[in-house]
Amino acid sequence: MNHRLIADMTRQEKLQTMEALWDSLSHDAGELASPAWHADVLAGRRARIEDGHAHYVSLDELKSERGE
Repeated sequence: MNHRLIADMTRQEKLQTMEALWDSLSHDAGELASPAWHADVLAGRRARIEDGHAHYVSLDELKSERGE
């Protein structure tokens, strides 16, 4: 599939194609290893949660902070 073919698709066709691709990729999830730095990021986040230093906001608050 090339860029021109994608550009010619309707929005609905693009969404259906994305859903089909995501479905296919999700069935092959075991074949894709996460990069090592992902473990570091997750460990840091877990540490902030356990230490009580994590900061949570609602989706509405986040959108408001970003001016959305």
